[in-house]
Amino acid sequence: MGSSPAGTSPPERLAGKVAVITGAGTGIGAATARRFAAEGASVVLTGRREEPLRAAAEGLGERALCVPADVTEGAAVRRLRDAALERFGWLDIVVANAGGHGFGAAADVDDQSWEHSLRANLTSAFVTVRETLPELRKRGGSVVVVSSLAGLTAGPEVCGYVTAKHALLGLTRSLARDYGRDGVRVNAVCPGWVRTPMADAEMDELGRLHGIGRQEAYRLATKDTPLGRPAEPEEIASIIAFLGSADSAVMTGTVLPADAGATAVDLPTLAFAP
Repeated sequence: MGSSPAGTSPPERLAGKVAVITGAGTGIGAATARRFAAEGASVVLTGRREEPLRAAAEGLGERALCVPADVTEGAAVRRLRDAALERFGWLDIVVANAGGHGFGAAADVDDQSWEHSLRANLTSAFVTVRETLPELRKRGGSVVVVSSLAGLTAGPEVCGYVTAKHALLGLTRSLARDYGRDGVRVNAVCPGWVRTPMADAEMDELGRLHGIGRQEAYRLATKDTPLGRPAEPEEIASIIAFLGSADSAVMTGTVLPADAGATAVDLPTLAFAP
């Protein structure tokens, strides 16, 4: 991916492509919009709040279009899709990145919290892809689903989040199976800890529990991973750009961990670590 921490953008690798990126106002979504634009793509940034979208699109010029939308609702995604087509003419790539929290162990999660977790993390991706598939099938497009390390493993007391992120991998494989013959590729990336506003808030809570600052909390949370650090949003964006581009043309239904090596660790052997 290049020698710099965030990778080196291949010039114009995505030239002429049009991408819709959900959850694009902050964190991984905003970094992905910048990365795609740097590689030559036109980008449609969407999320619930207009102000963060405009901040994320600043400096991207005519290549960027901001469309506030609740992507858990089909009508909203159809309006988003139509706005993209009106502005740019076609659609090649969808990055289903929108998500949210899902705190609580099962016995402590009420119906409303459960539904919120599924809608924010799973329904958002399903509806976005469903409503954009007609355009992707015309172009032999690509979908990148942003799941999580929580889609491969389970953290404590985040039942809704873990369940939804696991389900995203089933959605990825189902879409890949059903639409591959139409030339549509669907892959997923599973980030571990990434320095985003949502992760910052969790690190602040961890820091309060241990009487340490945010940076120390990140070090504590990642100390048992081989790389021993969180990712930057730009590092995840570089993987998403690869999956969206023709460089990954033979890949579909693939799940890529981007977790600093967390899933390579044999947990029972941690007691033997120096």
